[in-house]
Amino acid sequence: MADPLRIGLIGAGWIATDHVFVLRKLGHDVVAICDIDLERAAKVAPEGARIYGAWEELLEAEELDAVWVATPPLHHRAPAVAAMERGLPVFLEKPIARTLEDAVAIAEASERAGVVCAIGYQWHATEALEHLMAALGDQPVAYLWGVSVGPTAARSWFLERSGGGGNLLERGSHQLDLQRAVAGEVESVQVAATGIHLAQSEIDPGDIEDAATITLRFANGAVGTVILAWTTQGQPGAYSLDVLAPSATLHLKLDPAFTLSGQVGDVRIKETMVVHPFERAIARFVDAIEAATPNAVFCTPRDAIETLATALACERSLLEGGRIVEVAEVLEA
Repeated sequence: MADPLRIGLIGAGWIATDHVFVLRKLGHDVVAICDIDLERAAKVAPEGARIYGAWEELLEAEELDAVWVATPPLHHRAPAVAAMERGLPVFLEKPIARTLEDAVAIAEASERAGVVCAIGYQWHATEALEHLMAALGDQPVAYLWGVSVGPTAARSWFLERSGGGGNLLERGSHQLDLQRAVAGEVESVQVAATGIHLAQSEIDPGDIEDAATITLRFANGAVGTVILAWTTQGQPGAYSLDVLAPSATLHLKLDPAFTLSGQVGDVRIKETMVVHPFERAIARFVDAIEAATPNAVFCTPRDAIETLATALACERSLLEGGRIVEVAEVLEA
């Protein structure tokens, strides 16, 4: 490995702890952490890391090799763009942004600066996805169904549609990104949701849905569905993607196992992961920095824009009574 990277982390929510753990495991130094809640930042910070209450202060004061941005989606643009304008590579938690305007600004900043920027869709980095694509070969995908059901940490911005987009954007976009990686671009979406609260029955309810079903129509003729539900703590989770092709039936089990099983022709398939995709995504980002190859990351900003546009089309469908929405409507708005 080359010299350890000196990293600044902006945003100290629950996912920041995982980033710090993996970065230290890979031998890199988290030298500074910023959060508007200084006490929260201190809890996440490794020994010796400096604490800041404003990301502007962190970027001004520190000599860094890369920046991690793990703020709520509505606040991704400013720190990410500022860091890249300083020539710093950025690992940006998903989704790329809350709005398409912000997402485009982030992508353009990365391209202007010529720096590496990765969007943290960790399922995109699972080895099982690569095994699945290899097993499919040149077969056309006909149908996909994904399941994302289980508890998650309740965050104030997550409960506000305007701030985090709720389940559709924050959790559902994982599946949208994954299905796009398998079947290509989505042409149209349709969403139905229940008004019955599941997880929100235990907390102050926000203005988001706890469970929804998404139907996707892909440009290549495939159809996909996503079953999405946020459940109470202690309930079991289910995270998976199934793929059907003319002579392939494949099951990709996601968190926490990340295994691929099924059959192609008369050949049985069974593959397991070697490296957890969260760690693999970070390691690939570091490799891309060292090789100066921005497009080598698992999910580039331009790719993440397409996932965001699909998620925003889903949101529009939900808010407009479940009508079919063309993704082009969002991209052209």
